[in-house]
Amino acid sequence: MSLSPKELEYLAECEPVQIVSNFHMKKMSLISGDIGPLRPGIPCQVPLWMAVNLSRSAKCKIIPPDWMNVDVLQRIKHEEKNSPLFTHMPAEHYMAIGKLLFQACPGEIKDCDEVKTLMKDIWDTRYAKLRRSVKLFLSQEELPLFAQVDHLTMMEMCQIRPFLTHSLEQIYRLKKTASLAQAANEESQNMSTTMSSSIGHSQSQQSQSQR
Repeated sequence: MSLSPKELEYLAECEPVQIVSNFHMKKMSLISGDIGPLRPGIPCQVPLWMAVNLSRSAKCKIIPPDWMNVDVLQRIKHEEKNSPLFTHMPAEHYMAIGKLLFQACPGEIKDCDEVKTLMKDIWDTRYAKLRRSVKLFLSQEELPLFAQVDHLTMMEMCQIRPFLTHSLEQIYRLKKTASLAQAANEESQNMSTTMSSSIGHSQSQQSQSQR
């Protein structure tokens, strides 16, 4: 069963990001680990969900990840377009992280609009490549037991899974129908051969009796 966009966003919210707070907070212990202490003006790593909430309350400044940079994204886009393989992405949940940061702190992302466009271009390029790969896989006369595709993110796998499973189900139904039709045809041919043989044998016996 595929994860929903909301579930994937929840996973992305657990990713660490850097913030610079404007208040003091003692170390806080959570199931996922310790957070803080926070001190004004000193960078600290916190989960994305906490960074977003503090930013919305004007209690911190979020430092965008290094990969949310025009130069880095342009390089990834170029590699993705010119390679038949999938490029290793700098973050497993890059699209969800980007969405959350674009909503929470667009003013803190340098060249925000261009970064957003580049991320969308990368996503579109990768998804088109993924669909081509799936179609090539499905077009094989004998489907292999498995196919290895490296560097896909969870969201990309969840997006393509319904298309892939639906296509495999259709192929299975077509092959099953063809197999049943072939079996019925062979059975019909065998019956015709048996009947012809019986008729021939009967006619031969009648001929011998008349003699």
